[in-house]
Amino acid sequence: MKDIKTLGQLKKSGYRPRSIKEELRANLVDKLKRKEKVFEGIIGFDDTVLPDIERAILSRHNILLLGLRGQAKTRIARLLINLLDEYMPVLAGSELNDDPLHPISRQAKDLIEEHGDDTPVEWVHRDLRYVEKLATPDVSVADLIGDVDPIKAASLKLPYSDERVIHFGLVPRAHRSIFVINELPDLQARIQVSLFNILQEGDIQIRGFKLRLPLDIQFVFTANPEDYTSRGSIITPLKDRIESQILTHYPKTVEVARQITQQEAQLVEEQKIVEIPDVLEILLEQIAFEARSSEYIDEKSGVSARLSISGYENMVSTAERRMLINSENKTEVRIIDFWGVVPAITGKVELVYEGEQEGPYNVAIALMSGAIKKVFLDHFPNPDKLKKGEERDPYGTIRAWFSGGNSVDLLNDSSDEEFRKILDEVSGLRKLVEKQLDVKGEEAYTYMELVLHGLAEFNVVNKDVLEASFTFRDLLANMLDDDLFDDED
Repeated sequence: MKDIKTLGQLKKSGYRPRSIKEELRANLVDKLKRKEKVFEGIIGFDDTVLPDIERAILSRHNILLLGLRGQAKTRIARLLINLLDEYMPVLAGSELNDDPLHPISRQAKDLIEEHGDDTPVEWVHRDLRYVEKLATPDVSVADLIGDVDPIKAASLKLPYSDERVIHFGLVPRAHRSIFVINELPDLQARIQVSLFNILQEGDIQIRGFKLRLPLDIQFVFTANPEDYTSRGSIITPLKDRIESQILTHYPKTVEVARQITQQEAQLVEEQKIVEIPDVLEILLEQIAFEARSSEYIDEKSGVSARLSISGYENMVSTAERRMLINSENKTEVRIIDFWGVVPAITGKVELVYEGEQEGPYNVAIALMSGAIKKVFLDHFPNPDKLKKGEERDPYGTIRAWFSGGNSVDLLNDSSDEEFRKILDEVSGLRKLVEKQLDVKGEEAYTYMELVLHGLAEFNVVNKDVLEASFTFRDLLANMLDDDLFDDED
């Protein structure tokens, strides 16, 4: 078909116009019949969001994707172009992507009247049939719909009553395309009103011109829930005209969240030598889950998947930096490397009043503490139950070792050899891990470190956090040191 260069050739080819909604529907039907994946790279929505979108397309609906930040709304919208035909014929030079057999603009009609079957035809790739606009308070009706252009009127020597003086906005120029408006509630109410006719009747009016442009557009809107902030809301008449409202959501399981993070994290080739134990990937995702249920964080704002993605990148970079400092050829992420994840947490959460009182740093530490506690309990017995005599204490040897005045200093930048040597000195630590989890060799060190952090969360041992190290020691000894310090004062 791309060899067709004129209107006459297009007519003879048997080409028949169809609306963009019919085009999307037909190509979706074809993909579903062939059992092809429709939305490549979207994880965790297979049983919820994606079927709703497919139903909306089959129904030829405009779509509103409603959900908190970081829920892949824009990515889904952009993937819709894969349901378009690869190429689409337009009249050459047309401002509005006019269909050669069904022109709507005055310019296109004049071209056909002048050239007849010799009117030149061009082919537009589907990548160029996607228009996206971020809604901001300064967006005007002229930006979206259009306005009279006095410069065009003067240069063409036309009166203002001639529709050729119109400068079309983004929406008319998206004729036969997918048009996406992100963060719809941020659009002023009077601007939202200008979309009524387009959605309901498919036409527009510009500055009182009595022109009818039956625009053919697939609209996709994205928005946070209406009560997200006080910035604005979707006015009811506009919402009523958007046929399908689809709710997005955050990953429902840690495993789905891990897949998303691994897919989206941007690591350079040199960083791929850094090994990341599965349990620490789970720990990272658990931080995000803790954040979404934290009393310190605004649940209406949400906690984006970008927290885990940025945290993953920082975690790897922290281990890489340590490896470079120690002139090592490889290394493995440690829990202590999560110190480098703090900046990724503080920049990705919106705190409520109580969180502001605590401060972003302390909130980040609290989230990591909650995540460590959860992951620790997934692998080891609860020390609080053991204190009540419900079962035999597997931590007895470790408690006794710390009670004997011993302590553990884990430095952020210590070499792998030093790190392992320090953990091996803790009596009973390796034996506990190997017995509880049946792990051997180097794999055990990750869980040995997890035990120390976990016991600290349950106040079995004390953990002191300094700028470049973690120190673990007996809880009672720490209290005595504090008393001694107070006496000296």
